[in-house]
Amino acid sequence: MRGSGSVLAVLAAVAVTLGFLLVSTAVPAQAAAVRIMALGDSITGSPGCWRALLWERLREAGHTDVDFVGTLPPQGCGIAHDGDNEGHGGALVTDVADQNQLPGWLSATRPDIVMMHFGTNDVWSNRPTATILAAYGKLVDQMRADNPDMKLLVAQIIPMNPSTCGECGQRVSALNAAIPGWAAAKTTARSPIVVVDQWTGFSTTADTYDGVHPNAAGDQKMAGRWFPALTALLGAAPTASPTPTPTVTPPAGACAATYRTVNQWPGGFQGEVTVTNTGTAPRTGWTTSWDFADRRISQSWNATVTQTGSAVTAGNAAWNGSPAPGATTTFGFVASGNGSPAPAVSCTAR
Repeated sequence: MRGSGSVLAVLAAVAVTLGFLLVSTAVPAQAAAVRIMALGDSITGSPGCWRALLWERLREAGHTDVDFVGTLPPQGCGIAHDGDNEGHGGALVTDVADQNQLPGWLSATRPDIVMMHFGTNDVWSNRPTATILAAYGKLVDQMRADNPDMKLLVAQIIPMNPSTCGECGQRVSALNAAIPGWAAAKTTARSPIVVVDQWTGFSTTADTYDGVHPNAAGDQKMAGRWFPALTALLGAAPTASPTPTPTVTPPAGACAATYRTVNQWPGGFQGEVTVTNTGTAPRTGWTTSWDFADRRISQSWNATVTQTGSAVTAGNAAWNGSPAPGATTTFGFVASGNGSPAPAVSCTAR
């Protein structure tokens, strides 16, 4: 009995020691990646190369803690990216709602954020705007049943002008005009719906290859529209080792602007300007200006752009003139000439 007691005492001591080692060497849990589902039809998934460009921009901006999810695999695009998606070629949002297809996709992927560009095939099939919006509403209810904190980005869809549907352009316009009101009625503080304007400034001639599906320029535009809305939901990108900086209180109406060349081809390029509210209060509008010697802007989106000689001025659109302190908004353009050197862009706020 004494020997047994000694053995038990030794085993107990070993167990305590092992328990101490296990506790002391435990690795802190990592925050889970934000799961993002791109939901739609062939514009989203066949191949939907705007998703690859968006993924690339998120990584460049420091958002490495995101996971694109979906039951469908990636389809190339020549850019390394997380290509999982829910872009079903030929799908109608009204059919997806009527057939209750979404709950299965949600349970398989568990998204935190859904980016939805859906309705092109419904417009082509002459489904009424009210019917399409009712389908949107049913899908939102199913998303919230799966995740009460679901956040949604809902696109005003890109324009369409297929050779077989002369009325489609007006039908898209009618749908897009109704989406903001639908979203305002359906949004909640816990599960917000943000409308992303993919329609304004998008050309079926320059930005699609068939009047419906985006080409390379269209993919760039779509990624550019999704990016600021998505990053606003994601918040500030994490940093590995933040460096303390002096606290500076800028003027209440201050703003700053940065320029980047997004894409370039022989004789032309696509540029982008990001405007940041560096003040301490919301503003009522902003204006940027720069010099573009030997370059001429041919089209723009998300801003009102004018050019006189080499002098360029760009003012906010009606919907993006009042970013909160620290928030950003982005506008873009296509121009002839060379994308470099980058101009110095000034910004004034109201």
